[in-house]
Amino acid sequence: MSRTVKADTDTPTPTPTPTPTLTPAPEAAAPERGSLRALLPALAAHRAMTARTCAAALLEQGSLVALVTLAAHTVGTAVVDARAPASGTVAALVALVLVRALTTWHEMDLSHDLAYRVLAALRVRVFDGLARSAPARVAGRRSGDLAATAMADVEALEFFYAHTTAQLLAAGTVFTGGAAFLAVLEPWLLTAVLPAAALLAAAPFADARGREERGARTRTATAALSADTVETVDGLRELLAHGALPGHRRRLADRGRQLGDAQRAEATWEAAAAALRELLIVGALLGVVAAAAHSAASGRLHGAWAPAAMALALGLLVSVAESARSLSQAVSLRAAASRVGAAVRAPALAPPPAEPRPLPPGPLGVRLRRVGFDYGGGPVLDGVDLTVGAGETLALVGASGAGKSTCAHLLGRFWDPTEGEVQLLPADGVPLDLRELSDADLRRAVALVGQETPLFHGTLAENLRLAAPDADDALLAETARLCGVDRIAPLTTLIGERGATVSGGQRARIALARALLARPRVLILDESTAHLDNESDARLASALHHQGRTTLVIAHRRATIRRADRIAVLEAGRIVEEGTWRQLTATPGSALNRVLADTTP
Repeated sequence: MSRTVKADTDTPTPTPTPTPTLTPAPEAAAPERGSLRALLPALAAHRAMTARTCAAALLEQGSLVALVTLAAHTVGTAVVDARAPASGTVAALVALVLVRALTTWHEMDLSHDLAYRVLAALRVRVFDGLARSAPARVAGRRSGDLAATAMADVEALEFFYAHTTAQLLAAGTVFTGGAAFLAVLEPWLLTAVLPAAALLAAAPFADARGREERGARTRTATAALSADTVETVDGLRELLAHGALPGHRRRLADRGRQLGDAQRAEATWEAAAAALRELLIVGALLGVVAAAAHSAASGRLHGAWAPAAMALALGLLVSVAESARSLSQAVSLRAAASRVGAAVRAPALAPPPAEPRPLPPGPLGVRLRRVGFDYGGGPVLDGVDLTVGAGETLALVGASGAGKSTCAHLLGRFWDPTEGEVQLLPADGVPLDLRELSDADLRRAVALVGQETPLFHGTLAENLRLAAPDADDALLAETARLCGVDRIAPLTTLIGERGATVSGGQRARIALARALLARPRVLILDESTAHLDNESDARLASALHHQGRTTLVIAHRRATIRRADRIAVLEAGRIVEEGTWRQLTATPGSALNRVLADTTP
C-alpha cells in the first residue's frame, strides 16, 4: 500500500549519489540562508512584466499617499484660510482617485499574472530537477511528500512573487520621496516618522528565526498530511479489507491537528505583530501631531499644512507597515523556498556527456567491466565482469540483496558506477560507455522493465504509448497482442488513477508491452515476468527470442531461468558462476543450485 519511492529491491532503501557521499533529503535540512534571494533570478525571464508590475505598484502606493496628503491640505486650507479649493485642486483630487482605482486593479492583475507565469516555469524546473537526480533523491521519500514539494511548496511562493518584490521596491521609493518632502516642509516632523519607520522595517528581521521555524513546521506538517492522505487513498482497498481504515483515519486527524496547530501559531504571531505595528503607527502619528502643532504655533509651518503633514506621515508609515507585513510573511516561506531550491538545483546523477558519441545501428550487446558500486554504506557490487552478447538472453540470478537490481539500474543508467564501466557492444566491436551516449540515444536503445509499473489515469493505449508516442495503430495492436494486453480490455478502456482497475499480472503485461513498443535493442527485465503465469511467460520468452533482441532477465522462477541461453550467478556483489542450465545444475553444490533451493519452482 505504501507509496514510498523505492530505488532498488536488492538493497535497503538508500539515498545514493554518484559518489559514496550521501545527500540528505531536502525536507530534513534547515532552511538555507539566501533561499528567498535565490528566487529573484526567476524574474529575469519576465523583465518587461516585472518592470510594469513595479511601475503599477509605485503608482498605486504613490497615488494613495498623494491623494490623502492633497485632500488633507485642501481641508486645512478651507479651515485655516476659509478658502474653497481651486478647480485645479479638485481636478487633481479626481484624477488621483481614478489613478488609485485603476492602478490598484492593474497592479493586482499584473502581479498575479507575473507570479503565476513564474510559478509555471518553476514547477517545470522542480520536475526537471527531480527527474535529473532520480532515483537517488526520491529514494525513500513518500509520493505525497514529493507532491508537496512539486505543488504545494511552489504554490506557496505565489505570495513572494505577487505581494513582496514589487511592493517593497514601491514602498521604498514612496517613503524616500515622502520623507524628503517632509524634510523640506518641516524637518522636525521626521524625528517622529523615521524611528517608527526604522522599527517597522527591522521587525521582520528581528523575528526572522522564529518565523522560519514556524514556517518550517507548517511546511513539514503540510507535507506529512499530503503523504499520509495519498497513501490512505491509494491503499483504500487494502485498508478496508484488513479493517485498518479507522487507524488511518485517526492518523489523518492527528496530522490535521498538527497542521492546524502550526498554522494557528503562525496566525497568532502575525496578529501580535500586526498589533505592534499599529501601536507604532499610532505612537508615531501622535508625535507628528505634537511636532506639527508646535511648528504651526511657532510659525515655522503654515496651519493649512499641518493636517497634510499628518496625513503624509500616516500614509508613509502605513506603506512601510504593509511592506513589513509582506516581508514577514515572505520570511516564513523560507522553508518552502529552500525545498524548492534544493529540487531545482539537484545535481544530475548521470550527467550528460559534453560531446555525445553516435550509437551505430544494428544489434547491441552489453558489458559490465570491473564494475563497483555502493550507496554509501558499503559495496553492493565489487568488480563485476559480465557480458551479454548481441541477441543473447542471459538470466541473472542470486539471493535477495546480491545486487541484481543494481546491475539493471546501472544498465539503464539510473546511476553511474563508482568504478569500472558499463558498455554497449555494437557489431563493429568498438565498445561505447553509457556515459558517452546522449540520454535520447540510450533510452531508444535500452529499455528497463522494473518490478513496479507506474500507470496513469488514461486509456490502455495512452499508457502504452508513453514509451513511443508516435507508434502507429498497427504496431500498437501487434505489441498488445504479443504481451496479452488485448486480453485485459479494449485499448480504449480507462484504467483509473495509478492503474487501480488492473491486477498485478495485468500490470506486468502493460509494462512489457510499453517497453517493447519502443523497439529497444536491449531489454532488461527485473522480475517483471514474475506475475505472469507459466504459459504466458513461455509464450513471451519465445517471441522475444525470435525477435533476436538482447535480453537480460532477472528472475527467480526456474522455468524462466532455464529458458535463458546462459545464466550468471551473483553473490555478494560478484559474479561467481556462468554457464548454461545443464552445466550449472549438473554440478553438486553449485551456486545456482543453492539459489534454486530457495526459489519457487
